[in-house]
Amino acid sequence: MSNTAVGLPVGRSLVFLIVAGVAWGTAGAAASLVFEISDMGPIALSFWRCAGGLVLLLAVLALRRRREATPPEPRGRRLLRILGNGLALVVFQSAYFAAVEATGLAVGTVVTLGAGPVFIAVGARLAMGERLGRGGVAAVAGGLAGLGVLVLGGDGATVRPAGVALALLSAVGYATMTLLTRWLGRDGGACDPLATSAWAFGVGALGLLPMAAAEGLVPQTAQAAQVLALLVYVAAVPTALAYALYFAGAAAVRAATVSVIMLLEPVSAAVIAVALFHERLTPATVVGTLLLLAAVAGPALAEARGAARVRRASVPV
Repeated sequence: MSNTAVGLPVGRSLVFLIVAGVAWGTAGAAASLVFEISDMGPIALSFWRCAGGLVLLLAVLALRRRREATPPEPRGRRLLRILGNGLALVVFQSAYFAAVEATGLAVGTVVTLGAGPVFIAVGARLAMGERLGRGGVAAVAGGLAGLGVLVLGGDGATVRPAGVALALLSAVGYATMTLLTRWLGRDGGACDPLATSAWAFGVGALGLLPMAAAEGLVPQTAQAAQVLALLVYVAAVPTALAYALYFAGAAAVRAATVSVIMLLEPVSAAVIAVALFHERLTPATVVGTLLLLAAVAGPALAEARGAARVRRASVPV
């Protein structure tokens, strides 16, 4: 029940995932500001997010003190981790932005984040034998209900089949990234979450570059300093930091639990919208947020209790 590759117990892994989910929720607010003060498109922003995260992580890896030697990861396994996570990240981000453009932010978000936990729960059961259990089913159902109320409860939304299909494709990319990270982390094989994130961003940036170039890499804006500051924030906090924490935590925690905890992203975005952008606090916002928080708390507490039982059972008497 611990991530021996990075020395993380389950409790700390849960904290890392919670911080990552909250940090991801801030990316939408930063992106909204970028779109408001410049003509940068979503694919270009996603490219700069990956490229900036890569640069920051490479700098951290270069400055980091040499860690204790760990057994080298087999070449095939390492290649699977790099290409799998990188390609899944490209699909996850580019398909999501395309879904938002095709069917709107509300429907694109609710389908992507709502289908993700379902795909992950089914994939974890089939590929790794992880049981969801009654509590897990209730958590996923509560999370889906909360997400639907939070995102769709404000006003009517237009559902377009092409946009829904793209959102489902995005959810497949997210599920693949989560399942692959958990599957590779189950046996405690050597891995470094910083290096994993850096490689994923490198592959992601290469995959996004052609589409970003077609959209326009350099934005036209009269507030270049603010755009640059926002891009640096997006690259540093909800990208380099959040994904490093995500890859570290997801290797030690059940895949279904990871997917539910990541529903903190829309909660964080909703709080920011009310607190900083002065959006109206509606009953749907309150109910949806409470449902999501309850859904996240259930599997997180169950995971922590399970880890505590394993530790007690392993103590010699």
